[in-house]
Amino acid sequence: MHTTSRRQFLVIAGLATAAVSCGTASAERSAGGKGETKKLRYQGSVGAVTLPELAQDLGYLGDVKLDWVGNTISGPQDIQSAATGQTDFGGAFNGAVVKLAAAGSPIKAVIGYYGADKDAYSGFYVLQDSSVHGPRDLIGKKVGMNTLGAHSEAMLDIYLQRHGVSGKEIAKVEPLVVPPVNTEQSLRKKQIQVAVLGGILRDKALASGGIRRLFTDYELLGAFTAGTYVMTEKFIERNPTTVKTFVTGVAKAIEWSRRTPREEVVARMTDIVNKRGRNEDAKALQFWKSFGVADTGGRISDKEFSLWIDWLEKRGEIKKGQVKLSEIYTNEFNGLASGGGSSSAPSASAASSSPSSASSGNG
Repeated sequence: MHTTSRRQFLVIAGLATAAVSCGTASAERSAGGKGETKKLRYQGSVGAVTLPELAQDLGYLGDVKLDWVGNTISGPQDIQSAATGQTDFGGAFNGAVVKLAAAGSPIKAVIGYYGADKDAYSGFYVLQDSSVHGPRDLIGKKVGMNTLGAHSEAMLDIYLQRHGVSGKEIAKVEPLVVPPVNTEQSLRKKQIQVAVLGGILRDKALASGGIRRLFTDYELLGAFTAGTYVMTEKFIERNPTTVKTFVTGVAKAIEWSRRTPREEVVARMTDIVNKRGRNEDAKALQFWKSFGVADTGGRISDKEFSLWIDWLEKRGEIKKGQVKLSEIYTNEFNGLASGGGSSSAPSASAASSSPSSASSGNG
């Protein structure tokens, strides 16, 4: 389990090294002696609407325009693209952001964009007649998830640790990369014993019957912001006004989605997909319920990174003190973040607390 993650960490480290030398590409492109850029390159998601896309459609980005360069299904890949200057911002699970920063990439998180709550969560599911009923039953089993070393593997690790499963035993649990659209089918064909499902894929699988929940990230940690958008420090330095417009616009879109009836949010996002001309199916949006962001306007707090720093240090993937909280994120450009209060994200010690009753969680 950890061997695979370390392999991915080395890949991220290599990309981070490249980022140090070429991560200034977007900044140099934007500055060029002609002032700040007003165009932000980014990756989207098929059949879905990202918060920046929603913010632009709502008019919250002002004169800043988004420039779509393709789609991604992996948070680590998305932030690597931002770090190496292929895009101007990217989003990922906060643990992946920590790893990239630890590898030397000059990035900084600027706003939270997804998380877990009672409506937006990822669950670990097994077949109805599966012999897997608790954490120890996972030893020797295959767990399908969209990417390794990110949100889902972190949830699996914390779940097992909380229930007293030893490091050697955890190493015998086998997380596998399975494309999200194939995860349910892989579970039903018994190619994997556990499937990580969220959103429409979760709801459709449950509607078909024959599967049951082992645990969810929301049951495990409560409501928390799990991922942030990042930009390179150089890009931020050269385009502070653009960054503030972008971050505050996304913050406003988060709050708009909270106060607006769900049906209206779904209709707005469906219209965005239909009119952008990418030959997509917008049906999945009918299942949208929440972005899951915990704090006002995506405000970031120490707690949202300290948990994952602690997790990665325990796994030996980063050295103790290698990543400083004060350097990994900023709320400076978020016009809705001032006086936002404390985050509801779990504390760093939560990951290693005593066993709980958790078994009844774009990366």
